[in-house]
Amino acid sequence: MPRHTAEELAAANGRTLADVIAPDLDVLFCGINPGLLSALTGHHFARPGNRFWPALHRSGFTPRQLAPSEQDQLIGLGLGITNVVARATAGAAELRPEEYRTGGEALRAKVAEFRPRWLAVVGIGAYRVAFDAPKAVMGRQERELGATGLWVLPNPSGLNAHYNVDTLAAAYAELREVVRGPDPAAA
Repeated sequence: MPRHTAEELAAANGRTLADVIAPDLDVLFCGINPGLLSALTGHHFARPGNRFWPALHRSGFTPRQLAPSEQDQLIGLGLGITNVVARATAGAAELRPEEYRTGGEALRAKVAEFRPRWLAVVGIGAYRVAFDAPKAVMGRQERELGATGLWVLPNPSGLNAHYNVDTLAAAYAELREVVRGPDPAAA
């Protein structure tokens, strides 16, 4: 990955990132918001320390570990990526609660338009605010958005010290089993 200057990264603050989305996906993964490197490169979960791509592969969603630059290959696997909040920041701590709520409304509209089977929000705090569900826990949620099921996964950021790649992969694999059944490679 090429090195970017602090000035280049700072210039990405506030930018948005295109969704990786198509109608009728199995799972639409939903990050909190793009980081500066993601906004600069145009690739979701682009920071090298982010564990989304390794967890996605180790959970059985992808046949190999994709690089962020290969994100468009997800569509062929029935997967996509969006964010609760569209604007890029250096960290989620810069976001305001009303941005999460507005993002939740935008997600509802996106789900109504694209009809994924599952919306998987990767971050419990973002889910709780965006969906006004302060007592939500990880995993499958009781509520649905029309015919779309809701699932909350751990945030794959390297800043989330409660999970390592293996425990993230195990959490993601729970969703994959509901979506696709047991992983034959794990047998």
